[in-house]
Amino acid sequence: MGKYDSLGRFIVENVGGEQNIGDLYHCMTRLRFTLKDKSKADRKALESSDEIISVIESGGQYQVVVGNHVEEVFEAITRTHQLNLKTEKAEQVQTKKEGNPVARLFTVMSSIFQPIVPALAGAGMLKAVLVILTQLHWLSNESSTYSILSAAGNSVFYFLPIMLAFSSARTFKTQPFVSAAIVAALLEPNFTKLMENTGDISSFAGIPVVLMSYTTSIIPAILSIWLYSYLEKWLKKITPKSIELFMVPLISLLIMVPLAAIVIGPIGVYAGSGIASGIDFLSTRSGLLTGALLGGGWTFLVMFGLHWGIAPAMINNLSIKGYDTIRPMMASATFAQSGVALGVFLKAKDKKLKSYAISSLLPSLFAGITEPIVYGLSVKLKRPMIAAVIGGAVGGAIAGQFHATVLAYVFPAVTTIPAFMTNTIAYYLISIAVSFTLTTVLTYILGFEEDAQPAAVPSAGGNTAAGANVPQASAAVRASNAQGTSALPAETANVNAAAADTIGFHTVYAPIPGELVPLGEVDDPAFSTEAMGKGVAILPSEGKVFSPVDGVVSLMFRTSHAVAVTSDDKVELLIHVGVDTVKLKGEAFTAHVRQGQKVKRGDLLLEFDIPKIRAAGYDTTTPIIVTNSAEYEQIDPTHAGGRVEAGESLLAVR
Repeated sequence: MGKYDSLGRFIVENVGGEQNIGDLYHCMTRLRFTLKDKSKADRKALESSDEIISVIESGGQYQVVVGNHVEEVFEAITRTHQLNLKTEKAEQVQTKKEGNPVARLFTVMSSIFQPIVPALAGAGMLKAVLVILTQLHWLSNESSTYSILSAAGNSVFYFLPIMLAFSSARTFKTQPFVSAAIVAALLEPNFTKLMENTGDISSFAGIPVVLMSYTTSIIPAILSIWLYSYLEKWLKKITPKSIELFMVPLISLLIMVPLAAIVIGPIGVYAGSGIASGIDFLSTRSGLLTGALLGGGWTFLVMFGLHWGIAPAMINNLSIKGYDTIRPMMASATFAQSGVALGVFLKAKDKKLKSYAISSLLPSLFAGITEPIVYGLSVKLKRPMIAAVIGGAVGGAIAGQFHATVLAYVFPAVTTIPAFMTNTIAYYLISIAVSFTLTTVLTYILGFEEDAQPAAVPSAGGNTAAGANVPQASAAVRASNAQGTSALPAETANVNAAAADTIGFHTVYAPIPGELVPLGEVDDPAFSTEAMGKGVAILPSEGKVFSPVDGVVSLMFRTSHAVAVTSDDKVELLIHVGVDTVKLKGEAFTAHVRQGQKVKRGDLLLEFDIPKIRAAGYDTTTPIIVTNSAEYEQIDPTHAGGRVEAGESLLAVR
């Protein structure tokens, strides 16, 4: 039995079993499942395991974060289970359109680029090492040794379009070797010798062909194979089975190679150049702002899998210009998370937490892998995430302001510093050092609650009934949180408004009637991880939303599926009816107030059609979030759980 066999069986069992898996692959820390029926997966069971860091649903994928040993877990699953990933039914599941177009695009980019990242990283580091060796005069760039090693480093980038074609074929479920042949034709000597200068005009059957260099290009390969996937499906429908083996590839090559040369290739090259120019424009106009946004926000892009939408731009920069300015800016986010781990290690008293922090620090510093820190420390302990955003933004701003560059596609880490050895290396080192140090210090200063529980609520002083009841209620809150539920003992269920006001709390009242749901159980990581802020959720029994406070409607969404209210005492609240209900485009919602309107507690804000929402396949669970949570010391639930009526006390904010 292998070391990870039991974990592999546990994961497969709790994603719904072998027959529920349509596709499976992995990245640096995550198993990425495409499930046939997500309702069969048991998220609670998975997250209860000490060997699983987190579970994320994004872009139609069910992602199980297991950390640095993901490859071993993946191998254990594929070795001990019959997954049948290539069946027609599995392909239908894989290609089913889930999520919005942007989310689907990022999922596609992830599946295309993930398999070739090791080759890119290895070749990139080799090129960086060669630069250092020649600068130190330890190796001549005219020697045969240099030429052979240079060929090894350049090969991945020179033939990158072929690798992308093969990887795209897997993503788009089409024939990989025909795909490689289509793109390889653009690199074949008979084609390349037609061009003396970029932009030269040749012809194909009398049709003008604008000649381009396709070595190191990205977009032409992906676009070509995407179109070929549709062509192949159509050809298979109309071609007799007896001649399909050679006829489909023959017609595909006859159509796709000229099409790629005449139309797709030039469009792709110009698009790639446009992306590179756009990034240069942003960096030049305000490198400080661009760097701050990337350094401070990169972790959130990674959490939701959106970072793969930017990876092609980085590779495109390396291909076209020979260097990239995006990676140095986002590197600050990686070193900021390393700072979180060190800060937690220095501050924590719990031995288990200290051990986890130091064990997650090493992979981050030396391999650039931050997921164990992000999910195990930053998200869980909350305040360290604030420190990481600040540290990452400051470091990213420095790298952006001074236009730090990198020579290869590498993961930011101590071991990959040679790839940043350009004339801007000093600025890069300063940026990551500032990110790491500042985040470490801020994590230590801001602190965290080691049991991830709210601190005790102090008494108002004196022996009034209100003052006496509040500490008891807060202790109950802590106990309920330790059990992973929002429920409180019945005798301490309600911190009434009078008590809350006595000790400086602001009371938020339930805007809808229904069953209380812990925020961590909401099927949306933006809410369940408290990235949007602290709060609770309600599974509504009636389709009416009432104002939870006296205040003003600060935002009414165009689709009326969500409304934000800012109370008179400046508590900012978001009421988001259901999960992903924005996709209904307002069909099930009716607004009764307008943005900027003053409201009183209990005023009707909007109505929604529960049966219609559920019939469309959407979850009606409604988060009620304090979006400016960072401005308050405590946000405690004040209800016993179970059934809550509109107008009952829901949250105490201080």
